[in-house]
This record gives sequence, C-alpha cells and structure tokens, in this order.
Amino acid sequence: MPSHPSRSSGTRHLFESRENPPQRYLIAHSDGGARGNPGPAGYGVVIQDEAGRRVAALSEYLGHQTNNFAEYQGLIAALEYALQHGPKALKLISDSELLVRQIKGIYKVKNAPLKDLHARAKELIAQLDWFSIGHALREHNQEADQLANEAMDKGMGRVARTLLSADRAGAGDPSTLLRAGSPAQPSAQLPQEFEGIVRDGKVELLNGTLPESARVQVRIKK
Repeated sequence: MPSHPSRSSGTRHLFESRENPPQRYLIAHSDGGARGNPGPAGYGVVIQDEAGRRVAALSEYLGHQTNNFAEYQGLIAALEYALQHGPKALKLISDSELLVRQIKGIYKVKNAPLKDLHARAKELIAQLDWFSIGHALREHNQEADQLANEAMDKGMGRVARTLLSADRAGAGDPSTLLRAGSPAQPSAQLPQEFEGIVRDGKVELLNGTLPESARVQVRIKK
C-alpha cells in the first residue's frame, strides 16, 4: 500500500483555487492497461467539451509496459491535447486511483519510470489555466477502456505476421516468404497465411498449426 505523505508545495500549488471550472473546458475520460502487467499495453482517452459533446478520441499501443505506465501515458496524451487544441482547461477522469492520488500528491511515486512520467504530467498541468482530476469506477469509464483494449488488440495483431506457403511439386517459387513441407514430400496445398506474436523472443501462432519441420521466414508488420 502506498504511503500517504503530505503534499509538496509544488503539487499543492497546481490544485489551489481550481475547484470551480471556467466557462469553457475539456473533459477527458482516460484509461490504460497491460495484458500480463507487464505485457502488451495501450491507453484510450475520450475528449468531450463542457457540455459532454465528444470532440476527440485518442489511443495508442505502447508495446511491453505496465498498467501504471499506460495510465500515465493516457493522462499525458489528454494534457497535450488540451494544450495543443484548447481550451487550456481540463477535467480528467481516470479509473486509476493510484494515478489520481499520485498527481494530487497524496501518494509518493517510487517507481523510477513513473517518476519521469509524473514529472512530465506536472509540467504539462502547470501550463494549463485550470485543471482538475478525479477517480471513477471502471464501469463509468467504459468508452476509454474500450479504446485502450482496441489499441492493445491492434498492436498485438501487427507485431509479427507469418506467411506460410506449401511447396509445390516441380515448382520452386523464390518469391515465397514461408514454405512448409520438405522437398522429399511436396504438397499441392494452396498458400496459407498465419498470424503470430512474439513473446520472449519466440513466435506464437494465433491461428493454425505449422507442419512439422516446416521452413519459415518471418516478416514484421508495420
């Protein structure tokens, strides 16, 4: 359980006199996650105006990271959007109680990578005219959660793509990327495609099974 130190003067200053929102401000519902923690990670952010009208949706696949890393990246994306597009006033809603309490200065940030992200977030917050952050349960943050999961799905699906083609009798096509079967046992099967992802330096297939002793070549999808 994180400790509960008193707020630093710098963090306290960010939240002084910021309870009442201005006439125009943005609302950001933010979520981040990682499958495996650490594992394939991503964030999703839904940006609304003060009337609740959706103005933007942000998401990104982050590679192999932790949940908390992804939560901070979602926060930073929302802050950068507000500074770039305006108005420079933002109410952020997150289902990460840890993130909210760390930004408010209630909890210390002990993790080294998170310290850098925390410092970046505070730097961006200081550039806003108004900022508020609050915690919401996951069921009240479903659209941002969906965006985060879609980012993870998309990122995982394009990490590695394996193309498989069976050798044909009497035909040697040098353009074939992946071949299955041995020259002694040619096959007349049509070319097939196999999708896979890389875990711990090994390709794990997402569909189908490669024939025994198959010769394969991997192309990384961008």
